[in-house]
Amino acid sequence: MKFGKINDLPLDKFINLSLYDRNFGYYMKKNPFGTKGDFITAPNISRIFSEMIAIWVVSFWKSLGSPKKFNLIELGAGNGEMMRVLIESFQNFPSILNSCNFIIHEKSPRLIKIQKRKLKKKKIIWISKLNKIKKIPSIFLANEFFDALPIRQFKKENNLWFEKFVNLDNKKKPFYFYKKTNIKNVDKNFGFMISKNQDFIEYSEQGFCYIKDLSRIIKKNSGGLLLIDYGYLEKKMKNTLKGYKDHKFANILDNISKVDITHNINFEVYKNFTKRLGNLEVNLTTQKEFLTKIGIKERAEIISKNLNFLKKADIYYRLKRLIGEKEMGNLFKVMFIKNKKNKFQLGF
Repeated sequence: MKFGKINDLPLDKFINLSLYDRNFGYYMKKNPFGTKGDFITAPNISRIFSEMIAIWVVSFWKSLGSPKKFNLIELGAGNGEMMRVLIESFQNFPSILNSCNFIIHEKSPRLIKIQKRKLKKKKIIWISKLNKIKKIPSIFLANEFFDALPIRQFKKENNLWFEKFVNLDNKKKPFYFYKKTNIKNVDKNFGFMISKNQDFIEYSEQGFCYIKDLSRIIKKNSGGLLLIDYGYLEKKMKNTLKGYKDHKFANILDNISKVDITHNINFEVYKNFTKRLGNLEVNLTTQKEFLTKIGIKERAEIISKNLNFLKKADIYYRLKRLIGEKEMGNLFKVMFIKNKKNKFQLGF
């Protein structure tokens, strides 16, 4: 693995290199999903998760006036499982199936290959840039997308601010260190005082750029963003940077480009940032509340009705993983961004 002549990298540049470098980036060279990967996402835990998202999309599409043509864009589609179930579910709603442009926004050529294998014979467009989509109503789905975006970290000591960097002089012994920084420039980039009442800052510049770009599209062409990810609601930010390998925590610096690097979303900051963009409404709830209100328990009852005990037990075990308070139910939050004039509230 070669880093070139770069020795000191800000944390976000280091994460970007580790995850997305074309030659050795974690997401570029392997399939990290499922039991053989490093982590498992909700669509791969149970098909019912994606069926609930399909019901939500159909209902939201109707609230937009059932447009004859609209875009359904999944941001970072993983192994393609959710998109596969969405398309299969829409077979029961021919009007939405015929109206929908199915689109996947994906960076990783490796994952695109995996998605294409799973979704063969399905009419899907893959895009690398969001400005490629048609200027029609657009519904964006982001399940565990934002947590994988690179983050910057800052800490405050004696009224001075320092940014986290990674030193790569010795490739076998990289280490973190902090450089003094002017926090006013960070606040200026945001357009508001992100440093106010904070001793520690963790945020993704790319994440906020996505929110800005998606909000612009939603305001101009109508539609919305459904964002599902693990995160927290406290106003005070904290250090949530972590690495995963083989479904366990792993040291990021000991395993460069061999571990998934992730963080918990601070939904309060995302909510405040979005509201400042104007004319948008932001709804926020837990995954448990969202899926329960759409009817995931009732769906589980219907499909398990005539099954034997073992199959029934498996369905409810998976359901518990999705909505259990000590599992994904409370850890995962659901945020919905839409135009203020649209009163759609399903799941919230």
